Amino acid sequence: MEMFSKLSGMLLQALETREPTVDLLDSFVDHWRSITNYYIQTTDDDRPASQTDIPWRLRQMSDILVYEEKQQDVQETGPCLEYLLQHKLLETLCTLGKAQYPPGMSQQVLIFFSKLLSQMQKPLLQLIPVYRPVQKLIGLCALPGSCNEKEEALFLLAVCTRVTQDPHVLRYVLQLSDQQLAPSQSQHSTQASNQSTETASSQSEPSASSVVRTDLLWVLLQLSRSQRSTVRQKACEGLLLLSSALDGSPGELLPAGTRLGELLAGRLQELYSLLPVEELDAAELSCWPRPSWRSESPPDHMTSFLTWFDFLDHLTSEAPPVLSVQLCQRVRQLWLVETLYPQLLDTCEQGILVSTSVLCSAVRLVRSPCLLDQLLEFMLRTPSVLEVLLQCCDHISDQISMVSLSLVDELLQKPHRDILDTLVLSFLQSRGYLSSPVGGQEDRQPESSDDGELAQDLEDDPFFSDGFPDDHLPHHHHQSAAPGSSTDIVNSFLCLVPVQVRSAHLLQEGGYESYVHDARTLVTNCQSLSLSWDWPQTLPPPTCSSGEEGDFFEGHLLRVLFERLGRILQQPYELNLQLTAVLSRLSAFNHPLLDEYLLDPYIHLSPCSRSLFSVLVRVMGELMQRTQQVPSLSERLLDTRRTLLDQNQNTGLEHLTLLQGIIVLEEFCKELAAIAFIKMPLDRDHQNFSSGSESSRTEPN
Repeated sequence: MEMFSKLSGMLLQALETREPTVDLLDSFVDHWRSITNYYIQTTDDDRPASQTDIPWRLRQMSDILVYEEKQQDVQETGPCLEYLLQHKLLETLCTLGKAQYPPGMSQQVLIFFSKLLSQMQKPLLQLIPVYRPVQKLIGLCALPGSCNEKEEALFLLAVCTRVTQDPHVLRYVLQLSDQQLAPSQSQHSTQASNQSTETASSQSEPSASSVVRTDLLWVLLQLSRSQRSTVRQKACEGLLLLSSALDGSPGELLPAGTRLGELLAGRLQELYSLLPVEELDAAELSCWPRPSWRSESPPDHMTSFLTWFDFLDHLTSEAPPVLSVQLCQRVRQLWLVETLYPQLLDTCEQGILVSTSVLCSAVRLVRSPCLLDQLLEFMLRTPSVLEVLLQCCDHISDQISMVSLSLVDELLQKPHRDILDTLVLSFLQSRGYLSSPVGGQEDRQPESSDDGELAQDLEDDPFFSDGFPDDHLPHHHHQSAAPGSSTDIVNSFLCLVPVQVRSAHLLQEGGYESYVHDARTLVTNCQSLSLSWDWPQTLPPPTCSSGEEGDFFEGHLLRVLFERLGRILQQPYELNLQLTAVLSRLSAFNHPLLDEYLLDPYIHLSPCSRSLFSVLVRVMGELMQRTQQVPSLSERLLDTRRTLLDQNQNTGLEHLTLLQGIIVLEEFCKELAAIAFIKMPLDRDHQNFSSGSESSRTEPN
């Protein structure tokens, strides 16, 4: 007990005799004087700053400033901060960092500035003793051979974060007041003032160029090129923060937005120009994984391009609308119009193939509505570009054709109404593919579902007039149903392929029922895209008179697709798969014109018009002629199916393209039947095909 009392007394005595609290200002000044004394007393000019007490002194100064601020109201300026501002400590530190004395001093200065901007709560950047040194330090970042990329990125990110918290200081950080606002204002001046402005700008050209190479936007862009993933990410985060802050009045921030758009789009153009065109494989590009600008893996040229595209896509999704439009317009002009379009016109097939593949990848990856709109502005609303892209769908090179069809397929999966309107619907709107009304009826309805009459209808088709024998026509075995019913429509596609060339049943593969699930998913996806497009639910009246029937044009896309489909028996297997995928997707959209033109076999076509069904009928006639030259047809088809399923590798090469085309045709007809089944349930008449397909899935049984 006595020992405990003695110990307690010693502790009380120690507390009573402890040293008084050191004054913060004195301590702050003492640390600063210790730093300045180092330059007076040191004799070792080569000693790195990290081996001196300067880093510790700077940390103590920043901690004192943060602690002092917490002890006071935000509106008050503490004595330590007042000392820092009045004695221009930041200016001095910036000068020491620029001089790199001692070696590595710039790294310590960057760390101090970063802590000051990120931990202090007061709005510092609006103060002249703060934002001027910050501007100078920004100019020291991203210089060639810099070893402080990490510290530079953290400092710049701290600056961008402060800008978002206090947006009106952005014009000071970007130096917009004197340099970049003058060009914007001079646009509205008279001719005389324009001349004087040009003279003044020419005299100040050297200083202007130096500003361009040291402003915050340019420095962030340079750091985004770093080989270190953490530096790239910090730089991109800074650009995102700046873009969100560029939401002021056009007179103040429009020049900065214009410059940002030029820099970012120029970087995309630069990365595209670095692609090794001769080494890229279109097949690899088609399945290139979606990159992320936050990725930490070291990128190659293609990954770098797509990663930057992903970053621009992300930025334009979150940036203010005016800035997004500016940036996307520059992307269209610099990358698409000036760089990619000439490659599409090139005579070199490899250049066409790579440029189309990259464009297809961009369409697949884009999610920003603004960027998508500019891609469509280039591809759809520029007639010369659209013509070139659609001509490539029927290129002499099968690879180019397949990539171009993939591009169309990707376009059809984008949530933009103009795609289908421009490519297909604008040509079908007149319904000029229909023959003249007979007996007051717009569409001819078959009087019976007899097989002979249906065969006669197929023979009357203008694109099935080759005079094939009757036994070459596909035999139709309809279920008992009303003429032109949904059952007839489904069976019309199922019965197109003659029995003697069918092979799915030989491997116990399912009929069209096996496609119903996939067809339901496809129709649902297409319906979700078009929900907000306000499509009509009923067919428009035909607008072409009988004298204009021969003028119907299905559009460049459908013409190419139908001509390709007509050559399906002579084309490579992979190309046929891509072709039928595009046609299936078009058929899955819930528009009455598409339902009628692509999925209704019972429309009466006008002379020189064709539909998807009539083209298929013509192909079946050619198929029956060509298969007469193939011995053991069923066995060859079975072997070909097994080869496609990797069950057999011994199939001969003779007639292989024909056999693969027959198999694709059989599966395509089953897929179309499944799509028709989903869009028009069997208890509905085909007259309600167009208008009732959507409501039929929502009505109770």
